[in-house]
Amino acid sequence: MNTLLIATAFVFGFIVRQIGLPPLVGFLAAGFALNLFGVETTPALYKLSEIGIILLLFSIGLKVKIKKLLEPQIWGTASLHMIIIVVIFGAMVYGLSLAGLSFFSKLTLSSSLVIAFALSFSSTVFAVKILEEKGEMSSKHGRFAIGILIMQDMFAVIFITISSGKIPSPLALGLIGLFFLRKPLMVLLEKSGHGELLVLLSCILPIAGAGIFESVGLKPDLGALFMGMLLAGSPKTDELAKAMFGFKDMFLVGFFLTIGMADLPSFEMVWTALLLVALVPVKAILFFLLLTRFSLRARTSLLTSVNLTNYSEFGLIVGALGVSQGWFGSEWLVILAVALSISMIIASPAVTLTNQIYGRWNLFLRGFETTTRLPGDDIVDIGTASVAVYGMGRIGTGAYDNLRQRYGRQVIGVDSDEERVLHHVHKGRKVIHGDASDYDFWQRGITAKHQITLGLLTMSHRANLDTAKRITAFPHVATLAAIAQYKDEIAPLKEAGVDLVLDIYAEAGAGFSDHVCQAIEQKKTI
Repeated sequence: MNTLLIATAFVFGFIVRQIGLPPLVGFLAAGFALNLFGVETTPALYKLSEIGIILLLFSIGLKVKIKKLLEPQIWGTASLHMIIIVVIFGAMVYGLSLAGLSFFSKLTLSSSLVIAFALSFSSTVFAVKILEEKGEMSSKHGRFAIGILIMQDMFAVIFITISSGKIPSPLALGLIGLFFLRKPLMVLLEKSGHGELLVLLSCILPIAGAGIFESVGLKPDLGALFMGMLLAGSPKTDELAKAMFGFKDMFLVGFFLTIGMADLPSFEMVWTALLLVALVPVKAILFFLLLTRFSLRARTSLLTSVNLTNYSEFGLIVGALGVSQGWFGSEWLVILAVALSISMIIASPAVTLTNQIYGRWNLFLRGFETTTRLPGDDIVDIGTASVAVYGMGRIGTGAYDNLRQRYGRQVIGVDSDEERVLHHVHKGRKVIHGDASDYDFWQRGITAKHQITLGLLTMSHRANLDTAKRITAFPHVATLAAIAQYKDEIAPLKEAGVDLVLDIYAEAGAGFSDHVCQAIEQKKTI
């Protein structure tokens, strides 16, 4: 049976990928299809889903620093958005109950507010999957989206703990002692090397954190998140996240399948769910308005908002609590599951079209910006640089250092990760903060007077592709080169206007052999 479930997920995921949608949409559709044919979820699938969520939250924690959550753009937006949505959605749901409409008719004011609270959350799983696929986890909008999601998750945990009446064990106070494990865990991480031990550690740590929190009466998911945050900032954090990337995604397939297979909804339930889905744009608009009020640029606000424009798996948890407490009938859990699934299916293409939407409506959207600018949003100044490296990861850094030896101070680096930029500046490199795939980046001071003779794209494929399209729209680069990890990435980059596309593995092999030959020749001359 498990083989059938996985095979069905693959087939549907493969089909939707061919039409340009994320595979997770196919996994949801697979769940609905299996449900339609009477296939029921198995205990193994539920366990797969639980482990997937634990690993996901651990991976999120690895990239989060507590001080970042204290930024008003994050906690202020998350708090105000939740309060306003609960009031607006609660009033709408209660109004429909007074009108005697279908499943709404038996809802009280308090139960209407609980449903509104369940609808106020955005999906952590969906947002992280999308951001990872686009290589935008460290971007400004990615960081704000993740921060808001973590705040929402914390609100959910507090509500569930209070409403269920389950008071955490007094031993929960002892969790403070986990902070003293940071240094020993860092040493353990360093001594684990780069192979299978690191992979095992990436499984053990989140599951251990989940188990510890569950043992003292707290949600295990929160324990996995905390364990990740405990290790954030380690030099091996990125490597640890990459070690668990593949099997984390495999486990999450179980989550998307269980959503689609939750129950077989009636026609009336589907229409009720669609009515709730119609409220999703309100969430997006409110996120955009709040984020721009906190001085974020229109594009950053738009990208953040679109990534949060859906319903959440935490909404199902709140819904399950409402059913168990007798606040509303079990049919609402099915309605919430269907609304969640449909919202994800609709949000997926919307996320991929965000840059096109902003490119067309940027003048209108920028009208909502404040006059205040956050660090990194000011005018771009590349000085007299004539060579630019877009993306200052390991490959970009190597390219920058090599070009610096050839062209001196004429070389500049650009990266969307603020902490990475600060690291490079501290090392003496000329690097500025900016998202080269951002339409506004090419509007904020980069004009025809900036004659970039050579531009190197060393980011993820999606970021390279988007940046190439931006650069060709603002033709200030004479020659454009990009890296490709797979052969099928080469043609799209050339179609986007890249002059030279290099296979990073082939080039690494050629460079390695060149260095060896040069070393042998030098040895012979000695």
